[in-house]
Amino acid sequence: MTLTTLFIGIAILALLLTLGTGFLPNKLKSWLVSFLQYFAGALFVFSGAVKAIDPLGTAYKMEQYFAEFQTTFEGTWFSFIAPLFPWLSHYSSTFSVFMIVFEIVLGIALLIGAFPKLTSWAFLLLVAFFTFLTGFTFLTGYVPEGVNFFQFAKWGPYVETNMKVTDCGCFGDFMVLKPRISFFKDLILLVPSIVFVWRFRKMHQFFKPASRLACLGISTMVLVVYCMSNYVWNLPDIDFRPFKEGVNIAERKALEAEAEANVEIIAWKLKNKKTGEFKEVPYNEYLEKIQEYPKEEWEVAEQIQSEPTVPHSKISDFEVSDVEGNSITEELLSDSNYSFMVVAYKLYGEVSKTPKMVTDSVFVTDTLKLGDTIAYQKRLSGLKQREVLADVYAWDAKYVDRWKGKVNEVLSTAQKSGMKVQAVTAFIDEAALNDFKQTIGASFSFYTADDILLKTIIRSNPGIVLLKNGQVIKHWHYRQLPDFDKIKAGYLK
Repeated sequence: MTLTTLFIGIAILALLLTLGTGFLPNKLKSWLVSFLQYFAGALFVFSGAVKAIDPLGTAYKMEQYFAEFQTTFEGTWFSFIAPLFPWLSHYSSTFSVFMIVFEIVLGIALLIGAFPKLTSWAFLLLVAFFTFLTGFTFLTGYVPEGVNFFQFAKWGPYVETNMKVTDCGCFGDFMVLKPRISFFKDLILLVPSIVFVWRFRKMHQFFKPASRLACLGISTMVLVVYCMSNYVWNLPDIDFRPFKEGVNIAERKALEAEAEANVEIIAWKLKNKKTGEFKEVPYNEYLEKIQEYPKEEWEVAEQIQSEPTVPHSKISDFEVSDVEGNSITEELLSDSNYSFMVVAYKLYGEVSKTPKMVTDSVFVTDTLKLGDTIAYQKRLSGLKQREVLADVYAWDAKYVDRWKGKVNEVLSTAQKSGMKVQAVTAFIDEAALNDFKQTIGASFSFYTADDILLKTIIRSNPGIVLLKNGQVIKHWHYRQLPDFDKIKAGYLK
């Protein structure tokens, strides 16, 4: 599905509902306002619903925004704002659920006409907020590497790879939109938001005031519980991500790599050094008429390439390595036997420095003369103690309990049965990794990968993935992991 087909579908639905409302006595006050109510309301309910299925996806997207805002404001006149974003990032899951529920409930309020004035202003403010986010994301495409967003004089031509946040997450993983499309979409939504504020008295309304309030209240409670069930207690109901069950990671990764290698340059985007003019020149024409674009006057601003036949996904970034940086990706994906991959994008804990006495051996060298030969002999002369600062790891007790319970029990039984078990976490110091492994009493090996990749694979920390020949057979939230006997009977065939 594309944004265009989605808009057309919702517009048809809104038109039918508007026509139906026209037959109801004393309900339709304005054809235009009612149509926009149905259109905007249905759009918000739909976009919120696909995010409610996977609230952690929205939370991770917010973390990306907060990190980018922190970097942007540091070193500027607004540096006092920067410390706010790490705090917001810490509560990204809560913020995600709030925003998703607010979006859906606002959509319902538009559909039934609850609190017209309040709903109109809330819709305008939310659309303005979304426009700011998508606009910021889109405009960072003009900001070269090493340049701050507020250094407007140093902005260059639009380059998609300049953007740190590559999509807004407006529809979660159900439909990934390019920032430019998302920005224009939100600009369009500003039109009905202004109409609502201007003509809120023309909104249609259904039910009595008490019934409308009850509808919004019950919806809010149900949605909060539903959102939390999709990450606190279980995995998302529907998996829109590339690592869903049944996908063969090895095969898909190879197909994407081949498609990427076959991408062709179809045009060049040139910039005139003197005038700043941009010109898009087809690849063949550029080669034939290269003398018309001398390097003294023109420079290449961007390559315009054909779209790969197999769309790029996070599967292309699937790379796992040991603590020394050696890749084990091939070994992991080519295993013909069933194996468990435990995914933990972050190991929760803190590290501190504490004084520690270490003992050094002190040696002296004696010179010995044996006839005409001089020999040197090294001997221990004593011990010397000195104080050093050593790392001490304090792992979060509740997080450690996640591993020590059912997870370790199932994985230990799996290893005893001959299955291979590997845990993958974000890039981390080897000493910290060994300390965590000892803390949870794990007998399996730990490897590292990009944290965003791990967040994409499974929405649980830790999350357990059953693999065979590079194919995802099954994955479990750590709270829902069954006994090994049930796994063996149901999936190890």
